[in-house]
Amino acid sequence: MAQKKKEWTLGELAQALGGVCDGPADLPISGPASAEDGDSRGIAFAESEKFLAKAEASGVGAVLIREGERRTTLPAIRVSNPREAFGVVLAMACRPLPINNGTSPLATIDPEATVDPSAAIGPYVTVERGAQIGAGAKVYSGCYIGENCSVGAGSVLYPNVVLYQDVNLGVGCILHSGVVLGADGFGFVWNGREQQKIPQVGRVEIGDGVELGANTCIDRAMCGVTRIGKGTKIDNLVQVGHNTSIGQHTVIAAGTGISGSCKVGNRNTIAGQVAFSDHVSTCDDVILAGRTALTNDIKRPGAYFGLPARPIQEALKAAALTSKLPDLLSRIRALEAKIKELEKDR
Repeated sequence: MAQKKKEWTLGELAQALGGVCDGPADLPISGPASAEDGDSRGIAFAESEKFLAKAEASGVGAVLIREGERRTTLPAIRVSNPREAFGVVLAMACRPLPINNGTSPLATIDPEATVDPSAAIGPYVTVERGAQIGAGAKVYSGCYIGENCSVGAGSVLYPNVVLYQDVNLGVGCILHSGVVLGADGFGFVWNGREQQKIPQVGRVEIGDGVELGANTCIDRAMCGVTRIGKGTKIDNLVQVGHNTSIGQHTVIAAGTGISGSCKVGNRNTIAGQVAFSDHVSTCDDVILAGRTALTNDIKRPGAYFGLPARPIQEALKAAALTSKLPDLLSRIRALEAKIKELEKDR
């Protein structure tokens, strides 16, 4: 049966958020909305006068505003932190994908696999021999859990996730659709005639509380382990090469490519489309701006940008100078022409 979309009144939301209702308490609210989309039954948040004005202009149903903010033409809930309160509304409105308790009769479970009775296994899931599925885990339709893989308690694997072989997934992880863990690392050697494949026989270890975005791929080690640390969050379409180690509580945005045998520190922030050469490392507390290319180790915390990566202020100055190069070239040519004229007059 389809889940019914949740709805509240303005008064109910104010009570749930610990805020003050400034408008009709019986006003129906269907869910969170953008300050600009004009949803007459939605509630937005406004942290500044700029966004409050946008919400009023759009005609959104209601708005979360800060205590002490000016009166608004919209029904409102006054709270100490509108952004934080909006996060609570988002959580209240969230509807998990449906999955039945227990193991679907359409799933294929090897007799030598272990599935906790409290786990939920959807249709057309395959669990190979030696695999273990922990308590309360949810494995959605079409997933493949390979030989000797383990899925930690409370972890969620959305449809069509693949764990090849020897993948250890921690407690409370979230893997979005299309994630592939444990595919072969990109290992080849030129033998004089062709690229000869190097067998990849290592494993992948994913720490507790890791979230992996859709279509992200993490390759198995050639030997040893490819490791993702506790609490790390990785966006969609990220590639992590074999034998790479990523620390704890690091965030990596979409389109980033990390080559083999890299070491990424704890609490790194890696923006979109960053590229890592193989065997490079970062220390803890590093920020890499979008499209940065890392070709050498970073040994000091801080923000970096550019190709090659360098401290961000230095890189931004260099980028600003680049736009002036055509003018500088014209001036140099003009000076060279003047020098030639002066030399003729000698």
